[in-house]
Amino acid sequence: MSPLTNVTICRTCGVETTTPPPQLCPICADERQWVPETGQKWTTREELESERHSISITEREPGLFALRVEPKLGIGQTCYLAQTEHGNLLFDVPPYIDDKVVAAVTALGGVHAIAASHPHMFGLQLEWSAAFEGAEIFVCRADAEWVQRDGPNIWRYYREARPLPGTIVLRTGGHFAGSAVALWAGQDDVGVMLSGDTIGPVARDGWVTFMRSFPNYLPLSARVVRRIAASVADLDFDRMYGNFGQTIRAGAKDAVATSAERYAQWVSGVHDDLT
Repeated sequence: MSPLTNVTICRTCGVETTTPPPQLCPICADERQWVPETGQKWTTREELESERHSISITEREPGLFALRVEPKLGIGQTCYLAQTEHGNLLFDVPPYIDDKVVAAVTALGGVHAIAASHPHMFGLQLEWSAAFEGAEIFVCRADAEWVQRDGPNIWRYYREARPLPGTIVLRTGGHFAGSAVALWAGQDDVGVMLSGDTIGPVARDGWVTFMRSFPNYLPLSARVVRRIAASVADLDFDRMYGNFGQTIRAGAKDAVATSAERYAQWVSGVHDDLT
């Protein structure tokens, strides 16, 4: 394990950046995110540690653990550590790390591969990689321009990556051009999708949604939503976990197909007579 460094981090999105940082965080300046009215705020890992940030780890099902920074930092995402016989995949990356969480994750088997659903979830991916013996980081080529800190352990894929046997990271596009989901077999081999907010479970059980920007309410077109649904139609999965703790316990594959068609009909005007 390499010593943790005092990396610079955007307080709004929680993504690591160069030192010295740019005037504005490029990820937050994009139309899908925001720069606070009070202006750009940068922080460091050591400053966050002094503010008593920590990471909670909760088992969501056998072999799958949710990681969340407390108190809330950046976007407030839930990240997942999926255990396999060949090592562990960290999907979506916390915007914080310290020695305590490194020890806790080590006790669960460590981290052998890292991937994010999209750039808002890059977090401290280089720091997490360094803490676990240079775990490989998988970034979709279509989103490579959003990587703020580059490093030798970043591997760029185009359509799909197989970070570990029994796991797949698949590009679907939509929210970002390189937005992706991860597939993990689960200990019962039924199939689990870690969807980030590429495909987002919502409050109503058995429904999902698709957006270009969630905070700014920018929709996607009917064509793109149908394309996303088609890109995962051949995958086997029954459960789904989103990046804010949402869950579909059963029937997730059907939920994607029916929700995509419902969404596409609404944005294409099929139901305008009801408005």
